[in-house]
Amino acid sequence: MKRVFGVKAKKEPPPSIEDANERITKRGDTVDEKIKKLDVELNRYKDQIKKTRPGPMQDGIKARAMRVLKQKRMYEGQRDMLYNQTFNLDQVQFAAEGIKDAQQTMSALKSANKDLKGMMKTVKIQDIDNLQDEMMDLMDVSNEIQETLGRSYSVPDDIDEEDLMGELDALEADMENESEGVPSYLQPDKEFDFDSELNLPSAPTGQTAVPHGRANAQTEDELGLPAVPRASLRG
Repeated sequence: MKRVFGVKAKKEPPPSIEDANERITKRGDTVDEKIKKLDVELNRYKDQIKKTRPGPMQDGIKARAMRVLKQKRMYEGQRDMLYNQTFNLDQVQFAAEGIKDAQQTMSALKSANKDLKGMMKTVKIQDIDNLQDEMMDLMDVSNEIQETLGRSYSVPDDIDEEDLMGELDALEADMENESEGVPSYLQPDKEFDFDSELNLPSAPTGQTAVPHGRANAQTEDELGLPAVPRASLRG
């Protein structure tokens, strides 16, 4: 049967936008090369026209230049048409990529929505409110504990603040009445002079002055006592 009817040919897949754009771009590059060659030839004819005098020779050069110029205009028209096609393909490709990006975005949003719903099942607003209330109660208890521990044991509870303020005002008034501006009980202590307070006589120097009229008086020793005669010590 295959020999009689033959085998059905496989259809080739349609070209993609990238393939069509690449093929058209190559054709445009080929046309650009042809235009460049025609520009070189046209410039050569222009130089020849300048160098030749008017006449049959110059007219022949102008005819060839006109033919080259027509070819250039034709190729430029083809190039513009190819550029328009590539522009249209770029617009279609951009739109197709935008749709693909939108599809991926929608898929990501659906997945995130599903995950978020699963997480929201484990978190309840009532549980959060209850937790906040418990935390506030614990903070209040903690503040009460800190205030209780911060009390001073040496200060009685029945102290009147107005009495303390009156005593403080009186103390300030006493400080203002001081002659030097500083209360006597706040002045620094002075060194106590024991000699001036006791008024004691100075120690003997070992030599005492003999009063007038007592030249024959008995001599004294270093301590101011009557000296002992040496003769008595020998006996």
